[in-house]
Amino acid sequence: MQAQTIALLILTFGIAVVLTVVIKKVATYFKIVDLPNKPRKIHSHSTPLLGGVAVILSFILGMIFLWPQLQSGQFLTKHLLGVIIGSIFILIGGILDDRFDLAPRWQIIFPMLATISIITAGIGISYITNPFGDLFYLDSIKFTVFTIKGIPYALTLLADLFTLLWLTGMMYTTKFLDGLDGLVSGVTVIGSVIIFILSLSQEVLQADTALLAALVAVVFLGFLFFNWHPAKIFLGESGSLFAGFILGVLAIISGGKIATALLILGVPIFDVLWVIFRRFFLEKKSPFLADRQHLHLRLLDIGLSHRQVVLILYTLTTIFGVSALFLQSKQKAYVLLLLLTIMIILGFILVHLHKKKAKRNNL
Repeated sequence: MQAQTIALLILTFGIAVVLTVVIKKVATYFKIVDLPNKPRKIHSHSTPLLGGVAVILSFILGMIFLWPQLQSGQFLTKHLLGVIIGSIFILIGGILDDRFDLAPRWQIIFPMLATISIITAGIGISYITNPFGDLFYLDSIKFTVFTIKGIPYALTLLADLFTLLWLTGMMYTTKFLDGLDGLVSGVTVIGSVIIFILSLSQEVLQADTALLAALVAVVFLGFLFFNWHPAKIFLGESGSLFAGFILGVLAIISGGKIATALLILGVPIFDVLWVIFRRFFLEKKSPFLADRQHLHLRLLDIGLSHRQVVLILYTLTTIFGVSALFLQSKQKAYVLLLLLTIMIILGFILVHLHKKKAKRNNL
């Protein structure tokens, strides 16, 4: 990486720090804060929201600073614009939600618009590697929608549907994960660093993707200084969604490394799937209604400290994420099965300990 590029990354890191301080003051002034007024909330005093505004604005500025370097490889102008426009949609929706506490049916509009921006920009996956067989192609059904300056813009039904589901799933994974100070910010830093290393490997060798991943890491790291427990500012809706959005995009553009992203976010993904299944099928209620059944909150309930839980989840993210750097497709599938098994066992243990603690408290 050239000295100028490193200097621009450092500059972007500094901007993220400064913008976080500014946005914290703005959120406090306009009383856009998270109040500890519900049982599932664990902070003891009102905390400013809108942290994602600082992260996203810093990221967009960083992209502008590094525009020539980002276009030195596979990225076209439309790809970069798609990422920026998608980020802006998340930014707008997040501000509105932090200010007005939107209902879930309105919240989902902005992640959908962000995903459509990515699809329209031509960012997607043409095939998925089957770890136990041949490739599964997603671009076999294609329709040309319109042409601009001789460049056709097509709708690839399966590929676009997969991208829609993938990015939506990633966004809601980090949204649901955002329950402890510094958890989503730190996991995003770890995940983007792993994708940075992967993008520079001989298998992928994409310097522009590596640079974009480095940019994600520095803006979230700049914010993390203020988000570490006890947090002085929260990510808010825009920040928690943007984390999953940009990690999902990085997984696509780094050669369709879906299994790698699944390993990086494997713990929260399996946790979210279980919580949604339990709420919707077992308890017959909306999967968007918050409770204290997430893994990180259960770990708190059995007596671990806030920082201990965050560090445990950081460690799991790092272990499974780094393993993806050395494993082939079939091996990644086996590790995902191992992770699922660990999550199931851990879930049973935590439920048992929680019931035991509750029984002890009732005596």
